[in-house]
Amino acid sequence: MRITIAVFAFSAVFLVLDLAWLGVIARDFYREQMGALMASPIRLAPAVGFYLVYIAGVTYFVVAPALAAGDWRAAVLPGLFFGFVAYATYDLTNLAVVQGWPLKATFVDLAWGAIATCVSATAAAFLALKAA
Repeated sequence: MRITIAVFAFSAVFLVLDLAWLGVIARDFYREQMGALMASPIRLAPAVGFYLVYIAGVTYFVVAPALAAGDWRAAVLPGLFFGFVAYATYDLTNLAVVQGWPLKATFVDLAWGAIATCVSATAAAFLALKAA
C-alpha cells in the first residue's frame, strides 16, 4: 500500500512542479534558448512515455529504498542525484550531438531535474510513510 501511495504522490508532485516550470515559470526561457529546435506543438506521446518511465525509475531507485529504511530523509540525496543523472543523460547527450543545443539551457535543465526530482521523491516518501 505504501508503494502505491508513493507512486501517486511522486506523480502528482512531479507533474505539478514540472508543468508549472515548463508551462509558466521557464516557458519563455526554453523557447528563447531552443528556438527552432523546440517542437510545436509538443508531442504528447513521448512526453507521457518519459513521465511513465521516470516515475518507475524514481520509485524503484529512490523512493522504495527510503520506504524500506523507514525514513523519508533517505530519499533526499538519492533523489537529487538521480534527477541530476537522468537529466544529464538527456541534456549532455543533446549538447554532444544536436547542432545548436544551448549550453545555458543545459545547465538550467540539469539543476531543474535534480531539484524537482529531489523534492518530489522526498515528498512521496514522506507522504507514504505518514499514511502507513
